[in-house]
Amino acid sequence: MEMDGIEHRTVRVNGINMHIAEKGQGPLILFIHGFPELWYSWRHQITALASLGYRAVAPDLRGFGDTDAPDSPTSYTCLHVVGDLIALLDAIAPDQDKVFVVGHDWGAFIAWYLCLFRPDRVKALVNMSVVFPARNPQRKTLESLKAAYGDDYYICRFQEPGVIEAEFAKIGTARVIKEFLTYRNPGPLFLPKDKMFGHPPEAPIVLPSWLSEDEVNYYASKFEKTGFTGGINYYRNVDLNWELTAAWTEAQVKVPVKFIVGDQDLTYNSVGTKDFIHKGGFKKYVPLLEEVVVMEGVAHFINQERPDEINKHIHDFIAKFH
Repeated sequence: MEMDGIEHRTVRVNGINMHIAEKGQGPLILFIHGFPELWYSWRHQITALASLGYRAVAPDLRGFGDTDAPDSPTSYTCLHVVGDLIALLDAIAPDQDKVFVVGHDWGAFIAWYLCLFRPDRVKALVNMSVVFPARNPQRKTLESLKAAYGDDYYICRFQEPGVIEAEFAKIGTARVIKEFLTYRNPGPLFLPKDKMFGHPPEAPIVLPSWLSEDEVNYYASKFEKTGFTGGINYYRNVDLNWELTAAWTEAQVKVPVKFIVGDQDLTYNSVGTKDFIHKGGFKKYVPLLEEVVVMEGVAHFINQERPDEINKHIHDFIAKFH
């Protein structure tokens, strides 16, 4: 179900073929998706922002969709992925020194690192769902997550290569996509072995008004081909990312930022996050944090659940920086 006017092509970056979707002319906006997602997660934003005079570009990140998936699990660190995006910008927009960046979920993580490593390439950032990942030099990421949530927490369950993939295979690709995209519990996501999303695998899932069967099937068709391993490998590198980013401990993100999150999002309700956002921690690491928007009654997949509002939030912010 690809939409009219969105062009698709492959760009060679860092030894891999990266698929991008793009539309429009003008200042470039780079849209960075999360898990279990694709360029397609930005379908509403691509058409809206292109119509407002921007060039909207949304890649499938390495390991996802029609972009290559390197075999080695350690080829999915933040440095690899940011490297892909810088190479992509060099290839497709050599005339634009700086671009706008919009991220969500893992894409938000990557966007923070992109701004941390290469602030010279970013005009402004609109980030969703995931706050700046301040590095704790005393404790690795996985150890902190296990201490807070235990072994059934989804990121912990994703660590052992092949295990979660086999469990997902039993449930079926389309079902897994539906489970994630319709998840609305503001509490932590636990995936215990035989009760993966907190209910039996045959329990019916009613799709919300913002998500159609056709849209689910688009995601499912791509993940059916690739499997989930590429996307899950991002989670398998949380400790390696911690090691690799030691030099940026206490470093600040020096680009203008707007942050948007839903009050029903599991990330907003995770341990310490509200205090970090509202009591000064966020602003300490992101001194040019200009706006924080907490949207009421909205869960994790905010740009798909409330596309019109998100499109307006993005446009209102980036329009200041022409």
